Amino acid sequence: MEINEALTKEVLVHHLTAFGNNDLDEIMKDYTEESEVLTPSGSLKGLTAIRQFFADYFVTIPTGSAFEMKQMTVTHNVGYVAWASDSEIATIPMGTDTFFLEGDKIRFHTVADHRIIK
Repeated sequence: MEINEALTKEVLVHHLTAFGNNDLDEIMKDYTEESEVLTPSGSLKGLTAIRQFFADYFVTIPTGSAFEMKQMTVTHNVGYVAWASDSEIATIPMGTDTFFLEGDKIRFHTVADHRIIK
């Protein structure tokens, strides 16, 4: 399989834009039923669990929250972002996500953040 960094970056930008807009339907286009999100609370597999994960996250970081992209790196079929955010609910001085793609879909996604609830 040819590794296409441009495709990886395209999917990553789509994901981040959909996240910033709190657009659940659009964000879910990046995942399949086989996709898995690995979090500090455990693994979430499948579209239903992943959709709920993002719905919950959007409560903490609603559209319009302050967001700073600290780093975005794409290599082969892997994308990595480090970021910070501030909302009325929480301050997140550091968050990281790593995305492992298969074709144009996110197969594995790790996420962690240092969250300070207000």
